[in-house]
Amino acid sequence: MNKLSLIAEQPFFEFAIILALAALFGIIGKVLKQPLIVMFIALGIVMGPAVLDIVKSKENIHLLAEIGISVLLFIVGLKLDLRIIKSVGKIALLTGIGQVLFTSIFGYLIGLALGFTSLHSFYIAIALTFSSTIIIVKLLSDKKEIDSLHGQIAIGFLIVQDIVVILMMIVLSAIQKGGETSLNQDITRTLVAGGGLIGFTFIAMRWILPKLTNYLAQSQELLTLFSVAWAVALAAIGEYIGFSGEVGAFLAGVTLASSEFKEAISSRLVSLRDFLLLFFFVSLGTNLDLTAISGQITPALYFSFFVLVGNPIIVLIIMGVMGYKKRTSFLAGLTVAQISEFSLIFAGLGLAVGHINKEIVGLITLVGLITIGLSTYLILYSHQIFNFLSPFLSIFQRKNTLVEQENTNLDRLDYNIIIIGLGRFGNTLADMLDQHTQITYLGIDFSPSIVKEWRKKNRAIVYGDIDDPELLENIPYQNTNIIISTVHEISQSKQLVNDLKRRQYKGKVFVTALTDKENKELLAMGIENVLLPHSMAAANFFNTYLKYKVT
Repeated sequence: MNKLSLIAEQPFFEFAIILALAALFGIIGKVLKQPLIVMFIALGIVMGPAVLDIVKSKENIHLLAEIGISVLLFIVGLKLDLRIIKSVGKIALLTGIGQVLFTSIFGYLIGLALGFTSLHSFYIAIALTFSSTIIIVKLLSDKKEIDSLHGQIAIGFLIVQDIVVILMMIVLSAIQKGGETSLNQDITRTLVAGGGLIGFTFIAMRWILPKLTNYLAQSQELLTLFSVAWAVALAAIGEYIGFSGEVGAFLAGVTLASSEFKEAISSRLVSLRDFLLLFFFVSLGTNLDLTAISGQITPALYFSFFVLVGNPIIVLIIMGVMGYKKRTSFLAGLTVAQISEFSLIFAGLGLAVGHINKEIVGLITLVGLITIGLSTYLILYSHQIFNFLSPFLSIFQRKNTLVEQENTNLDRLDYNIIIIGLGRFGNTLADMLDQHTQITYLGIDFSPSIVKEWRKKNRAIVYGDIDDPELLENIPYQNTNIIISTVHEISQSKQLVNDLKRRQYKGKVFVTALTDKENKELLAMGIENVLLPHSMAAANFFNTYLKYKVT
C-alpha cells in the first residue's frame, strides 16, 4: 500500500486529493484541448484499483454522483417544453424502440459470428443497445443543443431506452430470485408504481407546486434548496418503487417546466450540477474492471465499431423514413454512439446469475471505455463531421422531408430583414420591428419551442441552424435587404459572411459580438457591421436618462 493510499483512507483527505487531481486533469485537458468528460473518466481509472488505488469512500462518491445525476436530469426536465412533446413523442418512441431492436439483433449476430455462445451473444447485444443518458445530456447541455430539435428527439429516445433497461433489470433480478411468479409480480408492481409516480407528479404540477413556488420565490436560496430537495426526493421515490431514479428526477423537473421561476432555478443549479457530476465520472472510472480485458481487445474493437457507426446509421434510417432531414437525423444518431453505465450494471447482474463470465464483463467494459471516449469527440464535433459527410448522407433523406418542411411554409419570399437566432437579443429586435408594420422580417431558430411561440404570434419563422451548411438553401435570402445574426460565435459569423459572399449576396450582413475583443476579431476578419448588444443597451439607457434629465 503506497503512502498516498494511506493518506486517502481518511475521507476528507481523499476528497481533497480527488478535487486536486480533478483540477490538474482539467488543466491538462484544456492544454491538450480534450473534453473534460474524457479527462474525468481517465482520472477515475488512475485513482482506481488499476493504478493508484486511492479511492476508498466509494459509497460517499456514489452518493454524490447520484445527487449529481438527479440535478442533471432535473434541469433537463425543467427545460422541457411540454408543448413540443406531441411533435417529438412519436419519433422518440419509434426511434427508441427501433434502435433497441435493431442493435440487439445485429449485435447478437455479430457475437455469434465472432464465436461467442448464444447466451453470451445475447448479453453482449443487449449491453450494446443502451446509451448513456447522463453523458449525452451533459454534452448537449454544454453545446447548448438541449433545446434543438435533434436534442429533444435524443432526450426522448433516451428515456425510452431507460424504460427498456428498467424492464431488463427486473427480468434479471427476478431470475436471480427464481421463479416466473416473481417476474410477473415485479413487472406488474413496477408498471403500477410508474403510473402512480406519473400521476403524483401531474397532481403536484397542477395544484401544489404553483402556489408553493410562488411562496418560496420570496427567497432565492430557499427556492434553490427546495428545487434540489424536490429533484432528489422524486429520484429516491423512483428508486424505492423500483421504477427509475433517473425518470423520477426528470419528472421532478417537468413539474416545474411551466413555472415562471424555471430560468432562475436552472441558472443557480448549473454550477452545482457540474461539480457533482465530477463524482459520477470518477465513480464510473474507478468501477471499471481492467483486469479481464487483455484477451478481449479484438472483439471489443469490432463491437465498438458497430456501436460507433452502426447505431447512428440505424437512427439515420429510422428518422429518414419518418421524413426528417439528414442533418437532424445524423446529429440525433450520434448521441447513441456509445454504451451506457447501465450496460456495465446489466453485465454485472448477468455475472451474478451465472449467465456470463468475467471475460464477457471485461469485453463489455472495454467497449464502454472505447465508445464513451470516442463518442464524446463525435458529439462535440458533430457539426464539422456532418459538413464533411453531408454529400454521402443524402441516401438517408427522403426527397420530401415532410416533418421539417412544415416549418418552412412561408407566405412570401421577399422579406426586408432576416434574423438568425431568436434569443433575447433576436426577440427584442423582432419586438422593435413589430412597431413598424411596413417592415417585413423572417426569423430563424433551431428551437422547436421558439418556432411554435413565433407561429402563435403569427410571425414568419423557419426552423434552421446557423451551423447547417444547407441553411441558405432553405431561406429566401436573395431578395432580403438585411441579414442579422444574433449568434455570438466568431467562427459561425465568419462562415455565414463567407457563404453569403460566395453566393454574391448584395444586401447588408450584421453579426453579433458580446465583447470588444470579439468585435476587434470580427473587424480584423473584414466584417464591418458588428452589433454589440450590451453597448447598445447601455447607450440606449444613457440617451433615455439624458432625455429624462432634460425634461
